[in-house]
Amino acid sequence: MVVVTRIRREVLTLPAAELGPDNPLPPLRPLDEVHRVDDRDLEGLPPDMARQLGYAPPAGLLPVRVRDGYGRTREPRSLDALVIENDRLRATVLPGLGGRVASLVRLSTGRELLYRNPVFQPADFALNGAWYSGGIEWNIGTTGHTTLSCAPLHAARVPAPDGGEMLRLWEWERLRDLPFQVDLWLPDGSDFLYAGVRVRNPHEHPVPVYWWSNIAVPEEVRVLAPAEEAWQFGYEQRLRRVPVPSYDGVDRTYPLNSPHAADYFYDVPDGRRRWIAALDADGHGLAQTSTDVLRGRKLFVWGHERGGRRWQQWLTEPGTGGYCEIQAGLARTQLEHVRLDAESEVSWLEAYGPLDAPPAGEWSGAVQGAADRLESALPRARVEEAYTAWRPYADAEPGEILATGSGWGALEVLRAGWKLPGTPFSESTLGEAQEPWRELLRTGGLPAPRGAEPPGETPVARHWRDLLETAPATPHAEYHLGIAQWHAGDRAQAVRSWERALPLAPARWPLLRCLAVADEDDGHHERAADRYADAFADLCRVVRPDDGDRTAAWAALGREALEALLRVRRTADARALWGQLPPSVRGRGRFRLLEAELLLAEGRRAEARAVFDAGFEIADLREGSRALDRVWVRLTDEPLPVHYDFRMRPDPA
Repeated sequence: MVVVTRIRREVLTLPAAELGPDNPLPPLRPLDEVHRVDDRDLEGLPPDMARQLGYAPPAGLLPVRVRDGYGRTREPRSLDALVIENDRLRATVLPGLGGRVASLVRLSTGRELLYRNPVFQPADFALNGAWYSGGIEWNIGTTGHTTLSCAPLHAARVPAPDGGEMLRLWEWERLRDLPFQVDLWLPDGSDFLYAGVRVRNPHEHPVPVYWWSNIAVPEEVRVLAPAEEAWQFGYEQRLRRVPVPSYDGVDRTYPLNSPHAADYFYDVPDGRRRWIAALDADGHGLAQTSTDVLRGRKLFVWGHERGGRRWQQWLTEPGTGGYCEIQAGLARTQLEHVRLDAESEVSWLEAYGPLDAPPAGEWSGAVQGAADRLESALPRARVEEAYTAWRPYADAEPGEILATGSGWGALEVLRAGWKLPGTPFSESTLGEAQEPWRELLRTGGLPAPRGAEPPGETPVARHWRDLLETAPATPHAEYHLGIAQWHAGDRAQAVRSWERALPLAPARWPLLRCLAVADEDDGHHERAADRYADAFADLCRVVRPDDGDRTAAWAALGREALEALLRVRRTADARALWGQLPPSVRGRGRFRLLEAELLLAEGRRAEARAVFDAGFEIADLREGSRALDRVWVRLTDEPLPVHYDFRMRPDPA
């Protein structure tokens, strides 16, 4: 057999917004996550589903930072890509942006099988902010788009089971403290891209695991899956069982038939082959199938109402068609987590490729026809055989390194001495962010940053907290210890650690901000406002507003301080703080909205309305946010203008 699969480097040039700096403030508040189930819907669920719905959801984002420094100015930029190609398919992967498969082309027809976004435009959809639409994404951690959506992964060539090459992607997922890998390869003559996935738990305790592979496809399709029922979940946060394909007189397997954004988790019966497909009116499209471990299948739609259409426009450039997502995951729904036992792993194989089958007509006939075509194109037994053949190669050591991810995995391996065949986390990948923690491991002390630099990230797992508790009690160590204690739920001790650090801290604003969050958490909003005002004053003392590298601190702290002052109606103090913000910060869309709220609080309604009339865009507007329409209804009884309408659920009756 002649192996023709090739892996090569490529550079994509496309209109792209800059990611910008991460938010320097530790995310102490609970996850701002829209995927919460109403308690009324928990009764009567299948026992395993009910158990997994309540299994160990994370309380927050720590130790990850929020990525909100991006804007909406797009310019031609170069993105490093890795291309996998045989004589049938060409897959383009972005290792620097979460390992996204940005494109999958059927070479015989030149047809793009995925929704390929012609621009790179981050938006606030990931758990930690920046995310972008299009392609195949690998979501690990907890419910939502992974914190690695816009982060670099390690990538390398490794031997494939057929004697060719695979592209291995791997990283350390920090919310759950787990290493994972995705092996991508195209067997000789194959019409399907294979993805071997493994998640490992090296710890001596069980860990909750989440995985969903999300596939963006054009929305003018019919989505088929072997199910007669689905669990429907929308942004009104209600979970209900519905028939497939139709309920309320509407066939929901055509994405544009749904009015509002919603998830449909197909209830695939045990024993049935796991697959999902999106086929256009001519019967052409994409199928995804897998071994049975990846049990869940889902359709996400934006809906045809104004809010969903506005989001589609927001994520790309004018004139681009819309998309929906077909997905596959470890549980029935994305609201669940599964248990991964101590020192164990879970793995499976996925396949992505073209499918030609008539989608229209009666549901069971259309599904059976597509299932038969899929079985002919890629038999279920062949997928199982491919998985069995891949498993020994999952431990194969990488050859040529093609891209480098973060140093956090290397730090954990250095600390614990773990052996993780196939996914090396070399000390050479340790960077500036990890250096203080390597020093803590080596000497028992945590070095402080130089000058007025904001404190770096805080590893918060128990072993790091133990090390911080025995380290010399410098203000810097106490700051990080407090964050680790906060994450562990020991809020009172966290406050004591931060208060101990205050008298000797060269820069007090990071500590004061943490204490302000604690005050808000306890309902002491006046005291929180005082702390925020003091923190901002200290920031003004130690950091110049025209220092571009530190503008992120001004924006992050300024936003939280303004919100705290407005909450307790201290408009004069809010106005004074507003005047101290750099013009570059005041001009951002997020701050234009805050300006309108400040003007309203001052009784200057006409000027607040003028802010909206002048126009602004909030680059980091959160998925599901009602911030714009909530301020608008305080201004006027007029309908919300289309360009401000991001509502993703129906208004209550």
